[in-house]
Amino acid sequence: MHWITRSGWPGNLLALAAGASTTLALAPFDIWPLAILSIALFYLGLRQVNPRQALARGWCYGFGLFLAGTSWIYVSIHDYGAASMPLAAFLTAGFCAGIALFFALPAWIWARWLRRGQAPVADALSFAALWLAQEAFRGWFLTGFPWLYAGYSQLHGPLAHLAPLGGMWLISLSLALSAALLVNLPRLRTHKPQLLGAIALLLAPWLVSLALGEHPWTQTKGAPLKVAVMQGNVEQNLKWDPAQLQAQLELYRDMTLRSQPADLIVWPETAVPVLKEFAEGYLQFMGRIAQERQAALISGVPIRQVNEQGEKRYYNGITVVGDGSGIYLKQKLVPFGEYVPLQEVLRGLIAFFDLPMSDFARGPADQQLLQAKGLQIAPFICYEVVYPEFAAGLAARSDLLLTVSNDTWFGTSIGPLQHLQMAQMRALEAGRWMIRATNNGVTALIDPQGRITTQIPQFQQGTLYGEVQPMQGLTPYLQWRAWPLVVLCSLLLGWAFVAHRRAARTTANLQAA
Repeated sequence: MHWITRSGWPGNLLALAAGASTTLALAPFDIWPLAILSIALFYLGLRQVNPRQALARGWCYGFGLFLAGTSWIYVSIHDYGAASMPLAAFLTAGFCAGIALFFALPAWIWARWLRRGQAPVADALSFAALWLAQEAFRGWFLTGFPWLYAGYSQLHGPLAHLAPLGGMWLISLSLALSAALLVNLPRLRTHKPQLLGAIALLLAPWLVSLALGEHPWTQTKGAPLKVAVMQGNVEQNLKWDPAQLQAQLELYRDMTLRSQPADLIVWPETAVPVLKEFAEGYLQFMGRIAQERQAALISGVPIRQVNEQGEKRYYNGITVVGDGSGIYLKQKLVPFGEYVPLQEVLRGLIAFFDLPMSDFARGPADQQLLQAKGLQIAPFICYEVVYPEFAAGLAARSDLLLTVSNDTWFGTSIGPLQHLQMAQMRALEAGRWMIRATNNGVTALIDPQGRITTQIPQFQQGTLYGEVQPMQGLTPYLQWRAWPLVVLCSLLLGWAFVAHRRAARTTANLQAA
């Protein structure tokens, strides 16, 4: 096994494979032990290499992770961006190569300033802290790409019950710590006190999660609500075709008229595929129908507003009519899908950079929640639900969670199921019910334990019926967010840096003597 820890292409290939294997730990495969194995192999591969070699090994791990886990990007670019197969493959590989740097840089930092080979337990603690810092930084830098986090592998695993306590972040930290400690246990066989301490530290998060079980962190508020969620299954190539506008408006109108009685009627993202100002008559008509049924109708719709400078801004939005009110403007935008970075350079090069509705502005941060049936509903449009801290901020003010999406861009890939898994984690973290309305799947109702209670199969048109229960109270994660972990990881990384520097000076002094 020495070739794993030393530099060279065999170790780099193993890092590539280890990164790719993480995909199997996540939806739809859910082989959660692979998350620990993947991180353990990554940690083991960084044990003896120098910083430059660690940089390469970290990049290989990240490239394997994203190439396998975000293969749906190729589908979006080729199938819906009209790019040729070679160009789509090149752009997908280029994206994965670039974002793999999020693992390359921490690996270099680890080997350069933090690694403590002579203190296995402390080494494992600082590695886990760095792992979490990497995930957090990746979710923030340049608007972030918070996809394929290790913690999602535990949605149905033994560590799931840590989510209300410290969010998905605490699960990721626990997985990284477990992986590093398992690697180091053989080195502690002759040091019984340290071995016992390592075993206790290893078991602690798993025992805490099992002890918590399905602890009711939140409480019910009022009576359950009946919901009817429409999945129109409109093909993406028809979505923004002006000739298809009337057919789509009639589709959701007729589905609503035929639906069973419900308190909440929910349509997916951009179910109304025209600016809200041009659909006011239609929305007022549907609002009257909802009001007659004593229901609130919530729909995705693009919205145009004029700012103080007289500039027209376009937003991906949600509106409520009937027994409710409110407009929500999306804050977390999808690069290239909703806005084009460096658009002065990229627009016009290929069709992918000129996708319909790819010039949205970001909504303000101080928006009110949606109001429906006297309840506060936290809205998330598509990509927004994958941001743990952002979602927690809205969820803490809400009685119910709602996410609307159009996952048609993913085609038949694993992307929609990964997206669904992240939405389930948000419900578990918040201890609240979530309504998930999508154009072509997966439309579902999710309970406060992150479990799907009912759903519509993908790529089918239909209406989902069920009940959701408004909730009140805050889980520890909603109350404290990630700040306790930020403080803990900062202390661990600071401790590792100081200890590494001291060890380096001691070594230098001994060599000089």
